[in-house]
Amino acid sequence: MNPPILELTDRARDVFRVVVESYIDSGAPIGSRTISKLSGLNLSPASIRNVMQDLEELGLLAAPHISAGRMPTDTGLRLFVDGMMQAMEPSVDERTAIEARLTQIGPVEEAIAATASALSGLSACAGLVFVPKRELVLKQINFVPLSHAQALTVLVSADGTVENRVIDLPAGVTPSSLIQASNYMSAMLTGMTLAEARARIDRELTVEREALDGAARALIERGLAVWSEDANRRPVLIVRGQGRLIDAAAAADLDRIRDLLDDLEGKQEIAQLLDSAREGDATRIFIGAENKLFALSGSSVIARPFHGLDGRVVGVVGVIGPTRLNYARVVPMVDFTAATLARLMSWDRQE
Repeated sequence: MNPPILELTDRARDVFRVVVESYIDSGAPIGSRTISKLSGLNLSPASIRNVMQDLEELGLLAAPHISAGRMPTDTGLRLFVDGMMQAMEPSVDERTAIEARLTQIGPVEEAIAATASALSGLSACAGLVFVPKRELVLKQINFVPLSHAQALTVLVSADGTVENRVIDLPAGVTPSSLIQASNYMSAMLTGMTLAEARARIDRELTVEREALDGAARALIERGLAVWSEDANRRPVLIVRGQGRLIDAAAAADLDRIRDLLDDLEGKQEIAQLLDSAREGDATRIFIGAENKLFALSGSSVIARPFHGLDGRVVGVVGVIGPTRLNYARVVPMVDFTAATLARLMSWDRQE
């Protein structure tokens, strides 16, 4: 059992903080002489060595090589994150870069992927978004004309999610056809899943051909086909920015990077890890060997669930990177991205 941070002496906490912050910045161990020169602790190298030895005996620091200085263990990083880290709020530019992805017109999956890319770029990690496959329950479908050749199909699901698709209009569609198709689909399909709606439309349109004009029938079939196709493609796990994991410090540890990239290729295990973060509202931090998935690659994951309009968890957003990632900066960034995605799930992005 490791001590809480308050059980360390002030001197031990100061030295420990310097070691951790140096490791996060450089990825390399730091020696006592360097600490005495750079830290402003007003301690001799010998005193610092004694403190570092005590911290090593507590399991908080480790010496990867003889006389190579010390670096934090996964346990030490956990103690730092839970007890000493001072979070930094995202800057205006960072918030703007993430929120800008909400304005994109198109499938919600594309906006989610773009948001993951933005998070990756800002955090210098790989961005992750986990959205479990789910059956949308329909509440309303409308067709909104964009031009003589295209219309916007707007789907409102029972959980309040609003999604848009642009479709090409069949020949002969008039404004009255759009209204007729919208009214027909909303009245007929409310409360059904997409699969149920597709089956009912196929069945009903063979019976009610005279109730709808030909253009409206073609419009209904085309609109529903677009949604059914998108539902089948709905991603489980989006990963963006794997290349950002290979920086100058990481290049010296190619075996670790290879293991990390292999972890990302095995998406099922990553998805299971992120799925476990859906419970509760808090940000979850998985550090290195605390999770067997990252025992070899020495990686950390920061993840937070995001919610839909009805308050239910829709998915999980996060980053994966080396254990030396800047937790104080990245944790608030993940939190902000989760809030941004929650708004994405609730807004009609055409408004």
